[in-house]
Amino acid sequence: MAGNNYIKIRLKGYDHRLLDESSKKIIDAVKDTEAKVSGPIPLPNKRTVYSVIRSPHKYSYSMEQFEKIVHKRVIYIYNASPETVTKLLKVNIPAGVSVDIKA
Repeated sequence: MAGNNYIKIRLKGYDHRLLDESSKKIIDAVKDTEAKVSGPIPLPNKRTVYSVIRSPHKYSYSMEQFEKIVHKRVIYIYNASPETVTKLLKVNIPAGVSVDIKA
């Protein structure tokens, strides 16, 4: 693996099942070509907690907590050819999954 001859695909989403399903679709599409795949590598989750007062006037000490968890995965593709890139662009990724591709 010489130089920067790889493609980095970063997936983000709130549902980990959707992330695993879309990463499997990407890997299956790339395996048809002669490129090598490393991943999906799970990255640390980003967890955000919000506290909201239940009643604005009375009993202001009573709060509700909500949380938002962002799951992340990374896939590296080595020795990518133009055929690999066209197959990557044809992969149908479900809504709710953010894809960032860097070469």
